[in-house]
Amino acid sequence: MFTLSAPLLLRAYAAGIFPMAESAESQELHWFDPEQRGILPLDRFHVPRSLRKTVRRGVFELRFDSAFRRVMEMCAETTEVRPKTWINADIIRLYTELFHAGYAHSVECWRDGRLVGGLYGVSIGAAYFGESMFSRETDASKVALVHLVARLRAAGFTLLDTQFVTDHLSHFGAEEIPRAEYHRRLNDALDRSTDFPAVDQARAVAALLDGLSG
Repeated sequence: MFTLSAPLLLRAYAAGIFPMAESAESQELHWFDPEQRGILPLDRFHVPRSLRKTVRRGVFELRFDSAFRRVMEMCAETTEVRPKTWINADIIRLYTELFHAGYAHSVECWRDGRLVGGLYGVSIGAAYFGESMFSRETDASKVALVHLVARLRAAGFTLLDTQFVTDHLSHFGAEEIPRAEYHRRLNDALDRSTDFPAVDQARAVAALLDGLSG
């Protein structure tokens, strides 16, 4: 039986392809390269006024890469609003391997020692491929997304891939672009170098929020 490896998964991302499982119990992965690809333009990221206030107040303790696998597991949990998940055991295994190799990162919101929200994704060159997010307290995943975008901008990333555009992401300015345009932007991003861990996060967030208009 063929076993998908983390290096092969990286090559798939570099080719513009990403996997999803039918369900948490599924033994198979399906591969996608949509005709219309969702992205969040880093230079036109929108943060609603109320969320800006929440971020500035520091309601949550923000951490990066301190509980990557736990973030994945919580993204995979079913809830009333998300009764089905596409994250199966193979997905968790593969992306955890990418994390240990330095190619995947999590953004985490903590409160009183509890992980209450976050997201994770894959990072290659100047491209970040957002995978999933979760929230157990109001605005936790949204705050994590703001901190992610701030870090990506400060680190020199040029592409934030969201795969698809949801109602949730559209509030932040997510848009669809044709497959050919996505591949052009991806190839450009892969040729660039970045340093995700080296960012001064407080300065990056302040720069993002101070630069927003409206």
